[in-house]
Amino acid sequence: MAHQTLSKILFLLLFSISILAVAQIDPAQKPVEKWGLYEVSLPGPSSGNPFTDVQLTAAFSSGSKAIVVTGFYDGNGTYKIRFMPNETGKWSYRTTSNAKSLAGKSGSFLCVAPSANNHGPVKVWNTYHFQYANGKPYYPFGTTAYAWTNQSELVQEQTLATLKKAPFNKIRMCVFPKTYSYVDEEPTIYAYEEKSRTKGPNGMIKHEWDFTRFNPAFFQHLEKRIADLARLNIEADLIIFHPYDKGRWGFDNMGMKNDLAYIKYLVARLSAYPNVWWSMANEFDYIKTKPRDAWDVYSKAVVDADPYHHLCSIHNGSEYYDNWKPYFTHVSIQNGSTVEDFGRAVLLRDAYRKPVVYDEVCYEGNLPQRWGHLSPEEMTEAFWQGVIAGTYVTHGETYRTPGDTIFWAEGGKLHGQSPDRIGFLRSLVEQEPGPLELADPWKDHQTSQADSAHYLIYFGKQMQPEWLFSLPKKGAPAAGSVFKAELIDTWNMTITPIPEIFRLTDVKDYRVYDDKMQKIRLPMRPYLAIRLTQVKP
Repeated sequence: MAHQTLSKILFLLLFSISILAVAQIDPAQKPVEKWGLYEVSLPGPSSGNPFTDVQLTAAFSSGSKAIVVTGFYDGNGTYKIRFMPNETGKWSYRTTSNAKSLAGKSGSFLCVAPSANNHGPVKVWNTYHFQYANGKPYYPFGTTAYAWTNQSELVQEQTLATLKKAPFNKIRMCVFPKTYSYVDEEPTIYAYEEKSRTKGPNGMIKHEWDFTRFNPAFFQHLEKRIADLARLNIEADLIIFHPYDKGRWGFDNMGMKNDLAYIKYLVARLSAYPNVWWSMANEFDYIKTKPRDAWDVYSKAVVDADPYHHLCSIHNGSEYYDNWKPYFTHVSIQNGSTVEDFGRAVLLRDAYRKPVVYDEVCYEGNLPQRWGHLSPEEMTEAFWQGVIAGTYVTHGETYRTPGDTIFWAEGGKLHGQSPDRIGFLRSLVEQEPGPLELADPWKDHQTSQADSAHYLIYFGKQMQPEWLFSLPKKGAPAAGSVFKAELIDTWNMTITPIPEIFRLTDVKDYRVYDDKMQKIRLPMRPYLAIRLTQVKP
């Protein structure tokens, strides 16, 4: 009898423990959205140098899919592994490490369908364009704020508030701080552990770093800002190296071994964020501490370390890099002349056969430097010239305002007039059924089409009293097709319907005309466009 009673007590005890185990909510078991971020956090060794002594990876699998990701040391004896699932269903993982306490750890989680605003990472689509992983078209309308995450918290929050109201869905930004014209702030936090600091005769602080030990707090802060951008549906075009150090901190001259360790650590931490793009450098050819052939090594290191194959590019100063190489998904160009007039922007696209983003075409502002005083009209036209050619353009603002920051470098507030006009163009592009392409890139650099039923004709600075309705033969619908027209004032942001309708006639000299040879009267103003949409007869 005593034996039976003891058995019952033992059974009830085990049953209670199992019920408690089921009832407890394990954070690691919470469902994760497709293209969301799943994180494993493990205690591990903190002695020696955990950044160099410990290797940690995890193999994630779901059915026949398997993805290996690299973990990283996050300080205070904590190691993390981040994973972005690309399929719904159950995922399992198992760790591998040279540290016994980190090896053989396993777990699983459920991946569920993405929420409405979660479109996944951006990928190349249809050779020259982009789309999200869920198939939604993505048209990059970007801006520039190189060192905004290295400013005060007040300025950073102001930048996010500005971006929330602005039309931009991409931002070019540096990892490391910047010292340049009008930009000389000392950051409050750095990417590496500091060994010592001294103040020079000019009052400038001189740092000595341990390039084998990262400062996790710096990268935690960077991640926070990338997540902030994701909530605003903004892609973080992250610049890994840049030439704006000039010996002040030495982050541009760490040596290849330390550079590669930095790349490995950065990619391990950030690749699971869906809104990250890799920009190998801004103005790579101005970084005189790195030979040209080093960029192949660095670019391959990024691509090999990133299991999700985020977009990757390299940005030039005066000399283009070999953008056709397989590391680069798209072309990032500095060249204002490419979008100053008709027919130029398409040339590099045709040469590289990849999406082209003119990421630096000079900036709207009032600086005396030649790159810093575009008028708002010039900045707006640069976007139009790029978009009608089937390419894309990035904005920047360099107004020097007393008591305020310069947005192009530091973030803060926008003062220019082009952002509203860029937003107007973005709305027009997103109303089209697909990306725009020149209808006849050989002879007509003003007429762009999304398909045979949707056209956008841009006149730029030229002013004329009328426009004879005609379309390129290539891609035009059959004779008898009917179109409606709207007059667009790209500066005043107005759309005015044209009362006449236009019926296509037979082809004549590579063009198709209205059967009555109708013309559309135009106001004698610059920066006009016409939108044509096919309608039922």
